[in-house]
Parts: sequence; C-alpha cells; structure tokens
Amino acid sequence: MEEENELIARRRQKLKELREMNVNPFPNDVPTPAPLKRLIDKYSSYSDEDFKDIQDEYNVAGRIMTMRVMGKTTFAHIQDADSKMQIMLRFNDLGEEKYKFAKKFFDIGDIILVKGKPFKTKTGELTIWCNDARLITKSLRPLPEKWHGLKNVELRYRQRYVDLIVNSSVKEVFEKRSRIIREIRRFMDEKGFLEVETPMMQSIPGGATAKPFKTHHNALNIDLYLRIAPELYLKRLIVGGFEKVYEINRNFRNEGISTQHNPEFTMIEFYYAYVTYKELMDFTEELISDVAGKIKDDLKFSFNGNEIDLSPPWDRMTMFEAIEKIGRIERKDFETADSAYETAKRLGIQNIDKSMPLGKLITEIFEFAVEPKLIQPTFIYDFPVEVSPLSRRKESDPSLVDRFELFIGGFEIANAFSELNDPIDQYERFKEQVKNREAGDEEAHYMDLDYIRALEYGMPPTAGEGIGIDRLVMVLTGSSSIRDVILFPQMKPEN
Repeated sequence: MEEENELIARRRQKLKELREMNVNPFPNDVPTPAPLKRLIDKYSSYSDEDFKDIQDEYNVAGRIMTMRVMGKTTFAHIQDADSKMQIMLRFNDLGEEKYKFAKKFFDIGDIILVKGKPFKTKTGELTIWCNDARLITKSLRPLPEKWHGLKNVELRYRQRYVDLIVNSSVKEVFEKRSRIIREIRRFMDEKGFLEVETPMMQSIPGGATAKPFKTHHNALNIDLYLRIAPELYLKRLIVGGFEKVYEINRNFRNEGISTQHNPEFTMIEFYYAYVTYKELMDFTEELISDVAGKIKDDLKFSFNGNEIDLSPPWDRMTMFEAIEKIGRIERKDFETADSAYETAKRLGIQNIDKSMPLGKLITEIFEFAVEPKLIQPTFIYDFPVEVSPLSRRKESDPSLVDRFELFIGGFEIANAFSELNDPIDQYERFKEQVKNREAGDEEAHYMDLDYIRALEYGMPPTAGEGIGIDRLVMVLTGSSSIRDVILFPQMKPEN
C-alpha cells in the first residue's frame, strides 16, 4: 500500500507539472481513432514487401498496457475496446520535444493518441510507426501488475473497471452475456412474441415467493416494492388480448447472497396463450439449445468439473420420481406429513417444523437430496400445490400442479407452469398465502384484488415461464459464481 501511495503521489506530481505547462491532461478535442482490430485484420497477413508501398497513416488510441524505453526508442502496447497492438515511438520521428515529453509523462495506464503507419518489426509483430503522440487521459492510479489470478476476488468484483482493463477473459464473459441476451431476444421475436415492459415498482409485490425490497413514494405517500417478478402484470396483458409476450429485465429479492443468488438479477419471463406447460418444455429445450449453439462450438462442454450435454431431448421426470430415483428415498418416507418431516429431519434439513404442509416438506426434501445432483438438463414436473400458488391444478390429482422446473449443472435455470386462470381458485389461494404471511412467512404472496378482477374478465388457457439469465450465462460461459456474470454484483460497503 505504501508503494502504491508513492506511485500515486508521483503521478499527481506529473499532473501538476502538466497543468503548470498549460497542457490539458484530459482534452476533449480528440479525433475519432481507427479501431485497432480493423488494422490488425487488414495488415496482419502483409509481408515486408507489401508494407513498402503503404502511404496510409492512422490515428489510433488506447490505454498503455506495457512500455519499454530503450534510449531513443520506446515500444509500448496500447489496448482499445477490442484489441491490443504495439506502437513504436522514436526520437528521430517525434522530435526532441515530443519524445522527451512522452518519455517523462507517459505511464502504464495512460490513454494516448498516436499517428503513424503500420509495419512489422523483425520479430514479425504488427506495429504502428508513430510520427506523433499525444496524452489524452492521465491515469492517476497504477494498474496492478499481478491482478490476473488475484486471490482476492472481492477486490475484482468491487473494482470491476480494473478487472475489465487487465483481464481479457473477464471482458469476454460479458461480451458473451450480451450475445446470449441478443440471441434470446432474436429467438422470441422470430416465434412471434411481443417484447413489453412492466412496472419495476409495484404497490403489491407478487409473482413469486420471496421477500421484497420496500421503498416509499413521497408525492403519493404510499409504500412501493421493487418487483420480485413481472408475472402478474404480464398475465394482465394476456387478459388484454396479447397472446405471446415477454420481458427481459431485472427482478429484486431481499434474500441471501451466494454463488447462485444476487439481490437483483436478470430474467426473461414470457407468457404463451393456448399452450400448456408440456409444450413449454419443448419450447424451452429448443430455445436454450438454439442459443447455446450460437454461443458455443459444441453443445457438449465442461461446467464446474462436469460434462454437460445440451443436445435434445432432455430428461423429464416428476418430482416424486426424482426423489425416489435420484434421492434414493422410498415413497413411504415422504407419503405423509409425519413421514416427510422425519425424513427431512434425518437428512439434516434446516428451518422445518411439524406444522409445515406435506407439499412444502416434500419440496424441501427434493431441493436438498435431488437438486444438486441434476447435472444434465432435466425437467422436473408435477409440483405440490402448496408451493405453487399461481399454478393450475393437475386435473388428475388436485394436490399437484401443472408446473416444471429446468435444472442444469445442479441448480434451477427455469420455472414454468400452466397458469391458474380460475379467479375463484386464485382468490382462495391468495387468502391462504395471506394467512401464511400473518403467521410469519415473509415470502408469502399478498392479496392482489386487481389481479383477481383481471382474471374475472377471462384469461385464456396460458402457460408462462421465467428463465434466469444470469444462471444461464454461468452455464454457457463456464462461470462458477453468479458474481462472475454480473458486472457490478451487490457487495457490502467498503470500510
């Protein structure tokens, strides 16, 4: 730290000297430079003979990443948004004044503008032979020399701007993230879905079981909540006559932070009239394998030490089948509330009690004993009604609902169901949720009478789904933590 403070002090002294010389260290009259990638693509294949006839000169700009001063010649590498390239500054070409200025005032991390012709050095490296050089942004903090592979990952998340400068692999992850979202949007648009936007601040939070963030609107003098899901508004649009809608945006849940959870996260949520959750399994399989095929060279790849194969078809099994086959728990051990409670206790599951309904206990057992083992893409369907307050009941067994979750790599990627469109049933389930909330369940749904009113106008048979963009990006980029795929993950304030 003492060494860093000394380097910062030196740079601030240089800044002071520049201003005393009437040199603006942060000018705003910079000509638009040529992208380095364009020059690399154009000239990389040129031979020495080809360069002899080149008269073209280019303005190029970038951050100095390396610099070697060798008397009257200085070599440096500059980096722009896409590429890195070598430049050569010489006393004979710049003249004494400009060369001495560069030698004294240019530091690693500074952003400079140079002008010159491309050529190749004796080692064959494409380089700009500069006849002019100008400082356009003075960096007051030195780049960390050993940032790459730094063990203090928290520092990398806090100072993502530095992480992006020095770690090209990190930048590639976020470029891929952007492509993944673009490909999802393309797929949905090609399938005839309409992209919409719904409120981020809601007077009644709903659409998922989670604790919301609360705020207050002064002018209206009402409490508002950051949305935990856009579901109830999107389904209002289905009532209104749109039959295929989707939204890609942020959700907010006031819950713990882990390698799979961030308080704000990105989802695509979509609703499709006149299909069931079974059709959505096929749709989801097609969507994710299509997007993955655009992003990766092969649908078979490694993730967190496991080989994943996204090639359709994907496995499908009921929650009960998964508990028996994968969790290796006999059906009799979760057939009643008492047996399920004893099984959950034996497994060491926390935060359970005998008052929990059977469906909730079964879900806890599934999440503990099965979910981490679902490495290959697997649809788990037929969930208990107690954990699915917005899902349509299964006609053959009203204790279950027409719902599935998709798992890849040991965690949930998507959640979908045939929507409950019976306003009477929905009202009764909301009442049950309100009871749970009054009993201390902070994640239970609120009563939403306007949504009930919308359903009373009639919502056609509909299936809906939410896909976690961040988790999907984790799988497709080989990232082990959700923080690696969110540019600015939530952190505790620095001391």
